[in-house]
Amino acid sequence: MYGQFNVDTMIDVIDEGDGMDEAKQNADILYKAAIQPPYVVIKAKENGVQVIGMTRGESTRLHHTEKLDKHEVMIAQFTEHTSAIKVRGKATIYTAVGRIETDDIS
Repeated sequence: MYGQFNVDTMIDVIDEGDGMDEAKQNADILYKAAIQPPYVVIKAKENGVQVIGMTRGESTRLHHTEKLDKHEVMIAQFTEHTSAIKVRGKATIYTAVGRIETDDIS
């Protein structure tokens, strides 16, 4: 799963002294992976599924829309501009915390 690493091990590697530059580079890579925004995978179960990216800020606004046909897959990422993703239609949504079937939601 994204974003999991052992901070104590990372600190021990940095404190060793030998290969300090390499250790710092590895720590930097681990840190960037830990703060990487999560990806969301959306698989359409019918034609015309809408995926809407919403902005953050004083007022929430849509900034991007896509239409997916049956069996099409979209991989989306939360970013500094995208704070929410809205899905209209029957789809399966895969996230880091689980799977959601939009037709099961009532």
